[in-house]
Amino acid sequence: MCEDCLPFLRRPTAPSRRSLMLFAASAAGILLGGKIASAADPTAPPKPCNLLSPKAALKRLMEGNTRYVRGVARGGDFRHERKALVGGQNPYAAVLTCADSRIVPEYVFNSGLGDLFVCRVAGNCANDETIASMEYAVHVLKTPLILVLGHDRCGAIGAAIESLEDDTILPGHIPSLVAALAPAVKASSQESGDALANAIRQNVAENVYKLMSAAPLLKMAIEQNRLKVVGGLYRLETGRVDLLS
Repeated sequence: MCEDCLPFLRRPTAPSRRSLMLFAASAAGILLGGKIASAADPTAPPKPCNLLSPKAALKRLMEGNTRYVRGVARGGDFRHERKALVGGQNPYAAVLTCADSRIVPEYVFNSGLGDLFVCRVAGNCANDETIASMEYAVHVLKTPLILVLGHDRCGAIGAAIESLEDDTILPGHIPSLVAALAPAVKASSQESGDALANAIRQNVAENVYKLMSAAPLLKMAIEQNRLKVVGGLYRLETGRVDLLS
């Protein structure tokens, strides 16, 4: 949640003369000095504070995580923000993360509505549909940052390790996840230390590479310095996100 949006979120809920005047001003195209755009101007981004460079987007994302870790995450009244976003969105970051219920990107990065474009799948693996979704975020919504976010003790990767080691077939459609995670499990199998932790890290790295090399849209955006793709690991105990080098 950016500083520019905070005054907007803290508006009193009761109608006032000032709020009515601001509502009237929105017909001219701007609400609260341009902090959140009005639907009267369909070409204006609903959240101008989200228009960031890839570097600035990453900085803001990690500052949000710092607030979350310290327990000083910001809240707010999202009713007015919902209205501003009815006509569109311009998220400042896209996050590919695991479907694990213990990780909620909007909380982890202390973000508001319309800030994050989130794709979730067990094992945070980039399949064709996920890549297409990220292409939409970057090409259409002009999102400048993609984060692939893994986490400690990932059950999907743990299951993939066991299935591959024991040569067992898991029920239902779960084998498709094993197949998607198998490259990272095999690539990290010769490393010393914790096999699960190694596979989790390797899986993040491989999916970062997959997104970076996704031609033509994502690869071109990176070459034109419009996009940055990074990997990170969420620590369940502390809530901290560690970026991979």
